[in-house]
Amino acid sequence: MNALTRTLLGRLGGLVLTLFLASIVIFSAVLLTGDPIAALAGGAKPTPELVAQIRLEYHLDDPVWARYWMWLSGVFQGDFGRSFVYKTDVVSLVAPRFGITLQLVLLTVVLILIFGVGSGILAATRGARTDRTVAVLTSLGMALPTFVVAILLIWIFAKTLGWFPVYGAGEGFWDRLWHLVLPAISLAVLFVAYISRVTRSALIGQLHSEHVDTARVRGIPARRIFGVHVFRNASPQLLAISGTTIAGLFAASAIAEVAFGLGGIGSLLVQAAARADLPVVQIVSLLLVVIFVVLNAVADLISFAIDPTSLSEGMNA
Repeated sequence: MNALTRTLLGRLGGLVLTLFLASIVIFSAVLLTGDPIAALAGGAKPTPELVAQIRLEYHLDDPVWARYWMWLSGVFQGDFGRSFVYKTDVVSLVAPRFGITLQLVLLTVVLILIFGVGSGILAATRGARTDRTVAVLTSLGMALPTFVVAILLIWIFAKTLGWFPVYGAGEGFWDRLWHLVLPAISLAVLFVAYISRVTRSALIGQLHSEHVDTARVRGIPARRIFGVHVFRNASPQLLAISGTTIAGLFAASAIAEVAFGLGGIGSLLVQAAARADLPVVQIVSLLLVVIFVVLNAVADLISFAIDPTSLSEGMNA
């Protein structure tokens, strides 16, 4: 068994263990929210007969481990339970909303790659004045919370100028894209600033490395040095950060979704938590954990493919 196979198996084992532990934490955490009978009874004071019926139907009198196994085995079989509030399958609630969140995250990722990586490259390669300008802008971007950016965008570009819609996700590709522009910008600002700084730091580290100095002495063109020796060597670090960033966008999207009334899984999670809709909270939370773990694993594998020397670092991590 070679080193790459051992690393892949190690990553796979870690991924499975992380998901297993996360499922226990998510299932246990919702138990702390109290007895779900009030939510199941629709907010009305339940009669003793109704309480007994609810406890029997939802297995509330079974041991916790039996309820956990029943819930987890149902997830593996595609049975995500029924919403306490909406009285329908959880999957029918989550699936259409996940599509909106996924589109929002993809548009945000495009903005982050263009402006975050682009400004980081400019800061690292275009002199001190550009570096200071980018530093000021990224400091401002990191200081502005997403909800503040969302309010400013709504006030300026939706209410005052009327260029973009204020509310809803739109219908059809172009209308949906138009509705997602302001939410994506509000979500991207913080991450653009963060990725810009990471990109700048990674590139400057490579620009001052010995192998780049050697390449300059050998007379290799500057553009080739940047592409082959600088950006390529900085890519594993950028990919690792990007995997975490994209995964974090799914969780952070809740703020933009609520501000712009998009109706994605983030806003669904907020509503479900407020109304003690436990099956929805469980599945959306588990889905976010799966996205986070899988994206980070994919980023690690791509880093290994680009720079095999990161293999030893991954094994020692």
